[in-house]
Amino acid sequence: MTTVVLQNTPLQWGPCDPTTVTNPALTCAFLEVPLDYFDASAGTARLALAKVNATSERRGTVFSTQARGPGGSGIVSLSQESAYLLAVTAGLYDIVSWDPRGVGTLTTPGEIHCFSSPEEYNSFFNGTLELTGIDYTGAFTDPHDIEHLLARAPLMQRKYEEAGRKCLDGPGGRYLRYVGTASTVRDLIAMTDVIEGEGALVNYIGGSYGTYLGARFVNMFPERVGKVILDGVINSAIYANHSWALHNQLVDTDAVYRGFVTGCALAGPQGCTIASAGQTPEAVHQTILGVLQAAYGADVKAGNAGSLITSYQIRAKLFNALYSPASWASVANELWPQIVGNVSAPSQSPSRRTRQDNKANATVSYTAIAIFCADDGVNPESTEMSTVFQSVVTQTQNVSHMVGGVWPQPVYYCPFWPVRGVERYQGPFKKTLVNKIALVGNTYDPVTPFSGAQGLADLLGNSANLIRLNAFGHTSAAEPSDCTVALGQAYFANGTLPEEDDVVCGVNNDFEPFPGVNTAAILANLTNFQH
Repeated sequence: MTTVVLQNTPLQWGPCDPTTVTNPALTCAFLEVPLDYFDASAGTARLALAKVNATSERRGTVFSTQARGPGGSGIVSLSQESAYLLAVTAGLYDIVSWDPRGVGTLTTPGEIHCFSSPEEYNSFFNGTLELTGIDYTGAFTDPHDIEHLLARAPLMQRKYEEAGRKCLDGPGGRYLRYVGTASTVRDLIAMTDVIEGEGALVNYIGGSYGTYLGARFVNMFPERVGKVILDGVINSAIYANHSWALHNQLVDTDAVYRGFVTGCALAGPQGCTIASAGQTPEAVHQTILGVLQAAYGADVKAGNAGSLITSYQIRAKLFNALYSPASWASVANELWPQIVGNVSAPSQSPSRRTRQDNKANATVSYTAIAIFCADDGVNPESTEMSTVFQSVVTQTQNVSHMVGGVWPQPVYYCPFWPVRGVERYQGPFKKTLVNKIALVGNTYDPVTPFSGAQGLADLLGNSANLIRLNAFGHTSAAEPSDCTVALGQAYFANGTLPEEDDVVCGVNNDFEPFPGVNTAAILANLTNFQH
């Protein structure tokens, strides 16, 4: 099948939109690409790109997608993380990122909205789990909790199916088929052809969802692989022909949580307000469980107008904190006292628990949902919501007691989403690559467990080198490591990777998630305890 090619002139780099980019070192440009690489009649898309120049003698371009996603802005991410990416690449390459299809207001198609306002969204989902979240105790083993959840499956399924139809019928509906990851891979190839020359090798650093994109790139175009690092790896082969299942992503989440409470216990009340003097990590955990129990049932307890914060919201905030150990002290010492105060103070306005987009006066974005579901390996209408709910219960019981039941999540839409991508890459994921790539994973990552990097490394065999950072958090950028930076610099400067198959790096000793407590101390004291 012949792909559509647009004749592109050299990019015109210039000032960036100041409402999007705050880093003065960046320049920006636009690139027109086919909306459908196999059907010219579909029209064109326009990608918004940003670049930071090499700081040493330039050897080429490294493309990067580091934003948490899908749905995150590559331009904003580069604005925030350009110094780190320049360090990893030894300053020898321009770093280019972009807002993929469906992301932001500069790329076309841009952000996907299915409701005209936050008020319409909140009214549509009023009284459903989309706004209240799932309430459960312990490890979701209470039959009452399970029965209460399953009873709400028919309504939730109807709402998701109707929301999907609203998206398809809305102004962005015609683009839903074109925001999938395979199309974005082809955009990456197109960007390289324009910037570095047709057929040039593609250099790429991908983090988180960027590894999902990267795994598809290196297997769709193995002959175009230059220097590639995938960091915080999603084992794409798992999802190629199956629906997204979070239990594969949450296998180390509770271990990261144990790192958080262990660091808190080691810091004591002077460094972590959750702890009392001499408490063990399990005792700190029991304190947190006590607050969750106090918030449990806030929406349904007789005579209670509800608390200002629900158990779901507490779990979601803790989940978010696990991504970044640099935030742990502020979460414990600034956010946690507010949580405790809000649990104990009844609300006079339960309707305040509504979902708002991060942008003022904007409605809720459906971009992450659209991208996940464009790629989903299961045809629409093949799964019942009751089955999805049961999987949430099972993953909470068996995989992550603390956050396995956090709802909503974009992937839960996919069985009820009305379209799939115009192109989906479903494997194989074990191609022989023209150049060897590096796969990086943290020992304890809350959403991309090390097993993901190991699994993809096993598939790629001699085409991949596996590096483990003995750290907590999401991707190797979560905790500073001179070791991983040095490995990246050697790779991009000289093309060298460690000779051994599995390399282990450590976190810098001067990095302290809690005052006076570094990562090595937390690892040394990390133990299992009863959830």
